[in-house]
Amino acid sequence: MAPIKGFQLVLLTIAVSLGIFMNVLDTSIANVAIPTIAGNLSVSANEGTWVITSFAVSMAIVLPLTGWLARRFGEVKLFVVATGLFTLASVLCGLSTSLPMLIIFRVIQGAVAGPMIPLSQSLLLANFPADKKGLATALWATVAVAAPVIGPIVGGYITDNYSWPWIFYINVPVGLFSVYLTWSILHNRETETTKLPIDFIGLILLAIGIGCLQVLLDKGHDLDWFNSTIIITLAVISTITLVFFIVWELYEKYPIVDLTLFERRNFAIGTIAISLGYGVFFGSIVILPLWLQTQMNFTPTWAGLATAPLGIIPLLFSPFMGSIMNKVDLRIIVSFGFLVFSYCCFWLANFNTDIGFSNVAMIRFIQGIGMPCFFIPIIAILLSGLPDKRIASAAGLSNFLRILAGSFGTSISVTLWDHREALHQSKLVENLTLYNPRLLDVLQQLQARGLSKQASYAQIDTIIVNQSYVTATDDIFWISGVIFMGLLVLIWFARPPFFTKPIQAAE
Repeated sequence: MAPIKGFQLVLLTIAVSLGIFMNVLDTSIANVAIPTIAGNLSVSANEGTWVITSFAVSMAIVLPLTGWLARRFGEVKLFVVATGLFTLASVLCGLSTSLPMLIIFRVIQGAVAGPMIPLSQSLLLANFPADKKGLATALWATVAVAAPVIGPIVGGYITDNYSWPWIFYINVPVGLFSVYLTWSILHNRETETTKLPIDFIGLILLAIGIGCLQVLLDKGHDLDWFNSTIIITLAVISTITLVFFIVWELYEKYPIVDLTLFERRNFAIGTIAISLGYGVFFGSIVILPLWLQTQMNFTPTWAGLATAPLGIIPLLFSPFMGSIMNKVDLRIIVSFGFLVFSYCCFWLANFNTDIGFSNVAMIRFIQGIGMPCFFIPIIAILLSGLPDKRIASAAGLSNFLRILAGSFGTSISVTLWDHREALHQSKLVENLTLYNPRLLDVLQQLQARGLSKQASYAQIDTIIVNQSYVTATDDIFWISGVIFMGLLVLIWFARPPFFTKPIQAAE
C-alpha cells in the first residue's frame, strides 16, 4: 500500500503520537504524586510505588502478545480499541477509593496499554515514505521521551492544585481525540489478518513468572528477603516458570514471544542496551522526586519542575536526529549519550543536603543532552535489517523487556535505597554516645536555643536520617553511572549497516 503523504501524514503522526504520549505519560505522571496518593489512601510511600510497578508489569506481560493480536485482528483495529480501553481504564483509576482498587485498575490499564507502543511504531513506519522512516522513528522517540519528562510537572501541578485522580482524568480528551483521528485516517488501510492459535501455556507461564518476580522485588525488603518463606516460594516459582517459559517458546510452533529474534545480533545488543539503560534511567526518575519530597521538603510541583529540564533538549533536538542518523555511525551517537548519562550520574552521586532547586535543575538539563542520543538510535539499531512483517513482533518484544526493566529498576532502586539508608544510618549512630564530646556540644547548643532535651535528640535524629538518605541516593546514582559506562562498551558489539533495506524473509 502506498505511503501517506501531505497533511494526512501530519494528522496521522499527531493521532498516533497522542496515543503514545498518553501511554508513556502514565508511566511517570504518578511518580511525584506517590507520597500524596499513599497518604490519601492510608498506606506508606513504599507501598504507593505499587501504583507504578503494577501498571508497568501488566503492560510488560501483554506486550509480547502484540504480534499475535495484530495478525489476528489487524494493527489499526487493535491500536484504536486499545487506546479506547486505556481511556476508560484511566477513568476507573481516578474513581478508586483504596490502594487495592487503584492497583486493580492500574493492572487493567497496563494490560490494554501493552499493544499501543509497538503498534504506534509499526503504524508510523508502515505509512511513512521509505526515505522518511528515520524521521518517523525520531518523531516517535521524541514523544516517548517527552512524556516521562512532562509527566512529573503535570502530576505535581495537579496534585498540589487539584486532586490526584485528575492525573488520570486528563487522559480522557486525549484518548478520545486519538481514537477518532486514527480511525478516520487508517480505517481503510488495515493490515492483513490471519487466524493463528494463541500460545496459552506460554502466556500463563510468562504471567506467573514475571508476576511472582515483581512481587518478590517489591516485598523482599519488607519481608526480610530470603529469611521469609513467602520470598523463597516466590523465587522458586518464578525461576521454574521462567525456565519452562523459555524452553517452551523455543519449541512452540506459534510462540507468544519470538525468541528467534535474538539470533539477530543487532536486535539482541540493542534490546539489552535499551532495557538495562531504561531500567537504570527509570529507577533514577522515581528515586529523585521521592527523595526531594520526603527528605528535602520539595512540594510535588517543585519536585516535578526540578526534574523537568531533562526534557528541554530532547524536545528541541530529537526531531533532527532522524536527519543525521543516516550520516553518522549510530554507535558513536549512542556512546555519546551513555557518556553524558554516566557523567551526570557521577555528578548526582556527589550531592549533599545543601543542594537546592537550581542544582537539580541544572544537572537534569545537562543530562537531557544524552536523551536523544540514547532512545532514538538504539531503536534504529535493534530494528535494523528486520523484514516489515516482523517489526511489530520485534517492537513488542523489545518494549516488553524495556518496560519490564523499568518496573524492575523501580523496585530494585527503592529497595536498595532503603537498604543503603539503613546501613548508613547504623554507621552514623555508632559513635553517638553520651561519652562523645561533639554530641554533647551539639546538644548544649540546641538546648541553648530553647529546645528541650527530648526535642534536641529528635532534631539530631532527623539530621541523621536526612544525611543517611542523601548518602543512599548518592550510592544509587554512583551505581547507575557505572552501569552506563558498561553499556557504552556493549553497544559497540552491534554491527552496521543500520539502514539497509530490510530483507523480506519469511516469518
